[in-house]
Amino acid sequence: MRSWVGRMAALAALLTIACAPVAHAGGGQQHQQPQQQLREDAARTWASLTAMTDATSGLPADSLNADGTTSVQTSTTNIGAYLWSAVAARRLGIIGDRELVARLSRTITTLEHMERYGDTGQYYNWYDHTTGAKLTAWPPDPSQEFHPILSSVDNGWLAVGLRIVQRAVPQLSRRAGTLYDAMNFGFYYRPDVNRVLFHYRPDDPAASPCCYDTLVSESRIVDYLGISRGQLPPKEYYGRWRTFPDTCDYSFQEQKPTGTTRTYYGIPVYEGAYTYNNTKLVPSWGGSMFEALMPDLFVPEEQWGPRSWGLNHPRTVQAQIHHGLVDAGYGLWGFSPSNTPEGGYGAYGVDAAGMDPNGNPSNEDGTLVDHGFPGCDGSGGRPAQPDPPASAYRNGVVTPHAAFLALRYAPQQTVQDLAKLRAIPGMYDRWGFRDSVNTTTLQPSGSYLSLDQGMIMAALGNALGGDVLRQAFAQRPEAAALRPVIGQEQFSLIP
Repeated sequence: MRSWVGRMAALAALLTIACAPVAHAGGGQQHQQPQQQLREDAARTWASLTAMTDATSGLPADSLNADGTTSVQTSTTNIGAYLWSAVAARRLGIIGDRELVARLSRTITTLEHMERYGDTGQYYNWYDHTTGAKLTAWPPDPSQEFHPILSSVDNGWLAVGLRIVQRAVPQLSRRAGTLYDAMNFGFYYRPDVNRVLFHYRPDDPAASPCCYDTLVSESRIVDYLGISRGQLPPKEYYGRWRTFPDTCDYSFQEQKPTGTTRTYYGIPVYEGAYTYNNTKLVPSWGGSMFEALMPDLFVPEEQWGPRSWGLNHPRTVQAQIHHGLVDAGYGLWGFSPSNTPEGGYGAYGVDAAGMDPNGNPSNEDGTLVDHGFPGCDGSGGRPAQPDPPASAYRNGVVTPHAAFLALRYAPQQTVQDLAKLRAIPGMYDRWGFRDSVNTTTLQPSGSYLSLDQGMIMAALGNALGGDVLRQAFAQRPEAAALRPVIGQEQFSLIP
């Protein structure tokens, strides 16, 4: 198996020779080395993160508008993304050591004084990014019902950022490590179902919803953190569904899966798979890119789980590409929760690659598929419906961060997709890519989202900086704890 450095050197070589024509609005074309262009993308993306970060608190806002205004609120995920983005920016030479330490020292000082819950080391989910004060009302709509919560996955992404700073920034190692060490992810574990809570409501614990139940989800970062630190049992990783079972009790899901039941740590696991474009894959809930690939930015899943993630990640990427270019005919691809270009926020995905029976569509019109669930008597099950023609897919919503997440697995196709996105007027400017674009009207979003920009920085930091974030996060302790857990699994992806 190739080393991480060897793998990234191969990717860098491919990017160097994969000179894609970059179309511009004026009609001309410019040949530019992909590495050079991606470095420019990183510099502009980092500029957006600095523009949305408060100079006193060191906390990023949740969103930055094109006019330079920002949201009041920020989340623990946003803060984690800023931490790892700064480390990536330093590796790529965008900032120097002095600026890195100055910026992250401000952020960590604020984190050290922010309110946490009891002795769990867990942060609340939403804070005022200018002061670090816990929010007790929702700034965009103070009349909206609002309850401060502790989110397991959002705390997970903050922990990832802290761990990276602890290992990559010697001047801040002790302080970041103290915050990281205090975070107890066993707090969310429910042994009766062998899963972790979505979130915990301190004001009404009985209202805390249980639980994350699908594996192809960004929330599996909580499994990795908890297991590697001995706060969750290894069997917890196998408490999640790969797909729901192929029985009529689960006929609500998007299609009837196929697969084999295997046992890990005494837990029977149905290794179900869906079929998309004549290829088997393990679906996420919504069919989005970040559910499948965000944890892979930090954990070398395709190496530690060669018979599971090593097969599934490339297939997920190809499903996104096929949907965008063939099934929907958008000419663009990359579907993940993001801003709706006309305003608001939506959960976008490849419906056929997700289990959600209500669908995460790839467009604003909500065009969905239904592959049915045959073989059930009575009211259970349903017949398959014909797939919509490409003409039914209008107003697609493509988000650049989804394409960047594919950079490891489809570099040439990613470079080509990004070139098309840059060519759309208003889509690419001093702060990098806008958060999304309508593929019919070509209207870009008016905003940049902190988390999505952070995923772009992570993908670029790894691709151009020798897997800098994986190298910082997934070291010997994580490998010793996690590789035996995920390495034994075999998804049912071979016909």
